[in-house]
Amino acid sequence: MVVEAWLARAAAARGGHLALETPSGSWSYAELLAAAQAGAAELRSRGAEPGSRVAIALPPGLAFAQALHACLLLGVVAVPVDVRAPARERERLARDAALVLDEPLSVPRSQPRSRGPSSAPPAGAASHDLDAVALVIHTSGTTAAPRSVELSYGNVLWSALGSAVALGSPPHERWLSAMPMSHVGGLSILLRSAIASTTAVVHERFDAERVLRALRREGITLVSLVATTLERLLDAGLAHPPSLRCALTGGGPVAAGLLDRAREAGVPVSLTYGLTEACSQVTTVPQPAIGDPRARAGPPLFCTRVLIDPDGAGEPGTGPGEILVRGPTVAPGAPAPDGWLHTGDLGTLDEQGRLEVEGRSSETIISGGQNVSPWEVEAVLEAHPDVSEAAVLGAPDPRWGEAVRAIVVRRADAAVDVRALRAHCARALAPYKVPKKFVFSRGPLPRTGSGKLLRRELRGR
Repeated sequence: MVVEAWLARAAAARGGHLALETPSGSWSYAELLAAAQAGAAELRSRGAEPGSRVAIALPPGLAFAQALHACLLLGVVAVPVDVRAPARERERLARDAALVLDEPLSVPRSQPRSRGPSSAPPAGAASHDLDAVALVIHTSGTTAAPRSVELSYGNVLWSALGSAVALGSPPHERWLSAMPMSHVGGLSILLRSAIASTTAVVHERFDAERVLRALRREGITLVSLVATTLERLLDAGLAHPPSLRCALTGGGPVAAGLLDRAREAGVPVSLTYGLTEACSQVTTVPQPAIGDPRARAGPPLFCTRVLIDPDGAGEPGTGPGEILVRGPTVAPGAPAPDGWLHTGDLGTLDEQGRLEVEGRSSETIISGGQNVSPWEVEAVLEAHPDVSEAAVLGAPDPRWGEAVRAIVVRRADAAVDVRALRAHCARALAPYKVPKKFVFSRGPLPRTGSGKLLRRELRGR
């Protein structure tokens, strides 16, 4: 199926509406389309052809958005690359690209860079084949090296529609992202905003004070966060943001204590579970259920199916086990021969189809023959008022096979010790889940740009 190009459609319908707002400037949809068309012509002159890959090694902002939409208009496969990654890693991620963009594309001379919207009419049009590959995104690489995932235009469109059904998409939407554009969670905000002809507000990186100011004063209606950034905003004093209707929070577990803090501060949190292979969101707490403490990671998106395989193999079931996903958001190459995307994540579904995520099967610790979810233990540790962060891993042990080991970062000026933490855990966990060893870390734990723990970097600590 072929559809009108999203950016061309948005520019035709709302040419003067603000498409993209950044700290360095803003573009209307007419301006963004003109910049993208100029960028597409430049890419073509540099040898890029439909179906070839172009790596975008630019920070989030106007230049990144221009390059992304230029690729989509030309039918080139965009490959976002994290500019903060080491040079060797950037080279590996871009190795199959015909062209690497590490400098901004040219902008038309008449293209204004002011914050004011333009009424200039859009020129030209293009189309998207929903079966064609639009993007190559690399997974977070929390437990192993990042893997490349090819996402189609259809994946992106269905993901945007499913998100809009769950969260709504009012015409005045201002969706704030301070996440890497190399991660599907941040990139999807640019694409969904173009599909809906609404405004994406993009910060190059997460800065708590800058995001806090935007939430208080700049009419932000939706923001994408992870647990650590939500906590930092609450620590900075976020309370009752005047325009915010949803703080979409995912990328890993969110402790119950943190959710309680957010509710007390009047911050409307919608928990979401997703992954790169499903073009970001899989399940999301819908707008009417925000604030309901029973709504953990929410029901599946529109036209997405989620089942639980209790054995990790065979026919899907309903007991606790591996989370399986099916639907039009799943990358074409991701499903197993049985037609399901086997996520490697563990969870349960309640009678209303709400998902509770319990961790990754590859991270499960088997101690004395008992399964221990690191996420569960981390949530208990991070509920302690003196703990800022925690990571739980399995360590080889001659008696237990694996022993539960915790790496803990204390809050500033806190003096909590091992005895207190062990007692705290014992009050909430079965004895075999209580860490047998505690290690205190002075600095923040290593995380991906999207906020996930880099467990592979913690194993030697």
